[in-house]
This record gives sequence, structure tokens and C-alpha cells, in this order.
Amino acid sequence: MPWSKRNSVGENIHFFQRASRSQNNWSKPIREICMTVHSKFERYEDNWQTSMGGWSPEGEVILRGKALFTELNEKTWMEYLLFAATGRESPKIARLMEAMWVICTSFPDPRIWNNRIAALAGTARSTGVLASAGALAVTEATIFGLKPIKGATDFFYRAEGRMTQGETLEEIVQSELKQFRSVYGYGRPIINKDERIEPMMEFAKSLGCGNGKFIQLAFDVERYLLQTRLRYRMNIAAVCAALLADEGLTPTEFYHMATLAFTAGVIPCFIDAEDKDEGSFFPLRISRINSSGCEGLRKWRK
Repeated sequence: MPWSKRNSVGENIHFFQRASRSQNNWSKPIREICMTVHSKFERYEDNWQTSMGGWSPEGEVILRGKALFTELNEKTWMEYLLFAATGRESPKIARLMEAMWVICTSFPDPRIWNNRIAALAGTARSTGVLASAGALAVTEATIFGLKPIKGATDFFYRAEGRMTQGETLEEIVQSELKQFRSVYGYGRPIINKDERIEPMMEFAKSLGCGNGKFIQLAFDVERYLLQTRLRYRMNIAAVCAALLADEGLTPTEFYHMATLAFTAGVIPCFIDAEDKDEGSFFPLRISRINSSGCEGLRKWRK
């Protein structure tokens, strides 16, 4: 049942009133457009209906139909986040996700792309919140972080569906490579082998996970890719995506659950950089820059 509450947004009301008084000065097409927009949003004015939950002045907090203080108060933070993001209640999934945060995503190394922002913010004398927010913003990268996590989960669901329709693994992987030039969850810069896979799989099996159809598919894809000229190995995104797909999480649910996953690596980098000289994070002297000038405009692929 939707849980709704009305709030006063007086300035917005005044804005529409002022606009309506001057509408006679507008040309007819603009007036018709504005009236259409007004009608479209009129039902939202001072009103927001939600089935997610909210707070009431009487002291009640509701999340997905459950009372926080009496029905959700004994959950761990990760169990609460899982319920908030997915509506599911599972201590096992929450513990599995927590292990992923610890083992896979929070390395306290300022050379890692998102941690660089936190360290730079520390030597720029910014705040911890801004440093964390900036670092988390770039975790939504194309080849690192949240997009590979979501992309790998989506790939496994699509691949499994196509295999049930009779396609071979080779056909599926080759079509993925042809369309996207890569397969989310496979390949890694600097070193080919991912050191996180073994400890993550060991922990997953301790929970009774790690034997489902999607994790088996993940390793099957790796075995196939190692036989091709690419010789891609699986990275941790594929392992985490497959493990959670076996638990029934969708790509979007995994994405929401992983949004804050890098914070325990980000914050130490900021704290460490705060104690360093201002502006000292990886400075580069001008003499080290070899520039031949701009000879022409680069044409970026759309």
C-alpha cells in the first residue's frame, strides 16, 4: 500500500502563481506548452506517493512496509541495505556482499583511480565527505567499478537465456566480442590474474555458495577465452556478478548494493594524505612533460 505524506513547498507554488499572472504576454504556442507541463506535474505539487517508506512526525519510520524501530531494528547494516535496495531479507546474501566489500573493492592504495581523488582532496585540504563523494562518483567507470559489475551480471543473464535457446557458448561470446569488443568481467590491466578470486570463492563456499549455474558459466567463459587469441582471464567483477546472480539479484539490484562498496579504501587514502604537505600528491615538474604541440584535432569515436 503506498505510503504518502504532503509537505509544503510554498516557493514552488508562488512561482507557478507568478507565471500564470503573466501568461497573457506569452505567445500562444508557448502558453499551450506551459499549460501542458503544468498539467503534467500538477498532481505532484505538495504530494509524493511512495511504496518505499518515510518518516512521520509521530515518530514512525517505515521502509518497504516494515517499521524500522520494531521490525528492522535488529538487522545488521548490510542486511538493512539489502532490504532497502532489493526488498529481500537474507543474512547469507548480506554476509556475501559484505565479504565482497572487504575482499574485492576497498584497497587502501592512492594509486587506484578512485582513491587518487580522495588523496588529492586530502592534500588540497578539502573535506572527507567531498573526497569520498568525488571518489565514489568515478567508481561508475567503464572498465572499472560499477559498470563492469552491472555489465557482467547482465551478460550472464543474457548468456544463460541464449544457451537455453540452443546457442553455444562460443557463439554467445563471439557475438559479445563482435558487438562490444570485450566481455564484462574478463581481462585486467597490468596483470592478467586476479588475486581476489581465490579468497572470494573460498569465503563464498563457506556460506554454501559458489556452486550455482552462473558461477559455473563464469568459469566456462574463462576457459573458452583462454583458448582464443585474447587469452582473457576472469576478473573479480565476473565472480561477484555470478555469485549474486545465483542468489537471484538482478543487475540493477547488484549495482545499488555496490554503490558504497569502495568507501573503506577511499577513506584511509584521504586520512593519509591529510598529513602530507599541501599539494604534494604526485606532483609533476614541467621539465618531465614532452609536448610537441597540437598538430590537429583528434576525431573522437561517437
